[in-house]
Amino acid sequence: MINLEKEVQFIKGVGPNRVKLLNKLGIFTLEDLITYYPREYEDRSKPKNICDLIDGEEALISAIPITRLTELKIRKNLTICKLVVRDETGSCQITWYNQGYLKNSINIHNRYKFYGKVNIKAGKVEMQSPVFDLENVDKNTGKIIPIYPLTYSLSQNTIRKIIEEGIKEIYGKMDETLPDYLIEKYNLYDINTAIKQIHFPNNFECFNKARKRLVFEELLSMQLALISLKKNIDKEKKGISFRKDVYISDIINKLPFSLTKAQLRVLEEIEKDMESEKTMNRLLQGDVGSGKTVIAILSAYKAVKSGYQVAIMAPTAILATQHLESFVNILKDTGIKCELLISGITKKKKEQLLERLSNGEIDILIGTHAILEENVVFKNLGLVVTDEQHRFGVRQRSKIVAKGSNPDVLVMTATPIPRTLALILYGDLDISIIDELPPNRKKIETYAVTKQLEQRVNAFIEKNVNQGRQAYIVCPLVEENEEINAKSVMELAENYKTKVFRNYKVEYLHGKMKPKEKDEIMDRFKNGEIDILISTTVIEVGVNVPNSNIMVIENAERFGLAQLHQLRGRVGRGEFQSYCILKYQGNSQIIKERMKVISSTNDGFVISEKDLELRGSGEFFGTRQHGLPEFKIANLFQDINMLKKVQAICNEIINNDENLEKEENFRLKKIVDKKFGERIEI
Repeated sequence: MINLEKEVQFIKGVGPNRVKLLNKLGIFTLEDLITYYPREYEDRSKPKNICDLIDGEEALISAIPITRLTELKIRKNLTICKLVVRDETGSCQITWYNQGYLKNSINIHNRYKFYGKVNIKAGKVEMQSPVFDLENVDKNTGKIIPIYPLTYSLSQNTIRKIIEEGIKEIYGKMDETLPDYLIEKYNLYDINTAIKQIHFPNNFECFNKARKRLVFEELLSMQLALISLKKNIDKEKKGISFRKDVYISDIINKLPFSLTKAQLRVLEEIEKDMESEKTMNRLLQGDVGSGKTVIAILSAYKAVKSGYQVAIMAPTAILATQHLESFVNILKDTGIKCELLISGITKKKKEQLLERLSNGEIDILIGTHAILEENVVFKNLGLVVTDEQHRFGVRQRSKIVAKGSNPDVLVMTATPIPRTLALILYGDLDISIIDELPPNRKKIETYAVTKQLEQRVNAFIEKNVNQGRQAYIVCPLVEENEEINAKSVMELAENYKTKVFRNYKVEYLHGKMKPKEKDEIMDRFKNGEIDILISTTVIEVGVNVPNSNIMVIENAERFGLAQLHQLRGRVGRGEFQSYCILKYQGNSQIIKERMKVISSTNDGFVISEKDLELRGSGEFFGTRQHGLPEFKIANLFQDINMLKKVQAICNEIINNDENLEKEENFRLKKIVDKKFGERIEI
């Protein structure tokens, strides 16, 4: 039997330097390596005639050199090698940079296959830095080549060779993971063939069959876990029936604003759940700024006035503090006591707080992960609200739920997921959606611009700051990186502080800073002591600074649409007209289409549909991003039909064998336990 937990450093061709680069990609074991699937494939198997080449495409040609390879030294570290080749239909000039050794590799009498990017200028065909083989050799060409998502300093060739070695180790030795009856019934590849063909397919038919098998398994294991979870929740002992004579409307009538129809509808659904004996497990989806917090406050009011305590969990100290302000403000005349528990508070204050909590003197405790600690004991916990679902998994949710006797649970997220998908994915939760924004919310004007308009953008920022507003500038990187052509926080902060905005208060923020430092800078920004804040996406979640009205996103092409939409939601929270400026590089059709989508709509659900379609679910639902199980190969837009089919199969399996105890389902139980047993994240 093969050891899939074998550390990747012991795979042939890895070594101590490469192991660090592989670890950066999340590859630690042999299993991680063989399930690190290609993001796309290059078909280098079919040569094209030179006369049929198209500008900008990647193509394979079969041609003979008609000149010797010449080497031109441009400067100290730059040499250019040139070669002209010809086939039966035309000629093509080939260029390589700093590859002088090629002089001895290309013989004027031989025929070669070249694969690379085509440039056509004034009818002249060129190809830059192609890979090549002799006509009868299929090392770099003549086949379908996998392309992997990579970190800098690790080339495609290197990762391909390492994965090839990994597959040599496991091929024919991996234990089957799906039951034989499913493989036969749905005509699926066995696991060994699927893994080999997904990386190095013989042809596209083999690739499609391999992908079908792996997507089937990935969706099946997730759906089985979710259905089991839902059944367990439904079977649990009855929940709390909160008092019917506690009227949420008493608070609604005192609010300084009116609730939208969508908010009122959602409150009705929540109130119905809270008053019933069934434990509430509800997901509240609402776009940025749709008013989810007020729903949480009103639900908490009902719970407290029914004699119970409430726990509100937020992903960051800033957000928790912000929630405390909102709760205190709305509930100030009700006699309800709200407190804050974050890691920054003093030991003495924390001890006093925990004592008051266990005595029942605190009604609503708002905090971060600190609430999960064992010494946090509630006297009578009745409602748990987790904000920004994608930061908290089911394990954490169940940990806090265990602090009460079957409390109701409300999970809030500002990441819109298309409804059909949400119903399938969140198997353990009922779903409520706030699908309209409050009437006073102004549309955030969004513009996508290229580098040429940089000075105009800077002048626009200056004009707004002079009027007393504040601006966010978001970068994809913390520090400069020579391999990635993108703006970094440190580089931009230096330039803006000393040159572009030297007359203004400029600060920076990024995830590598200590939590205390981050909170301090965010507080200063909230208090208006900073004019321009340069940051990575750490400011993405829930931060409320009504005075900031400009969001500039550098290298917007490097972010997904859902993430751009989340970032945009940091502005437009006050009375001022707000703007989001997307600075992007690149002319590809997909980049232009994504910029067009985000500029033309503020509807998060439309955006999430499009994001799934354009980028696939690997990134949209990546674990770090969203907290859903990480999809290594399934694309929930492309594979929605497979998902529906798999869901029906799962229901059938669970109906016949609820706990997957039958011998025929032994393998299924194993993959569900392995994948979701201890770290289920939905």
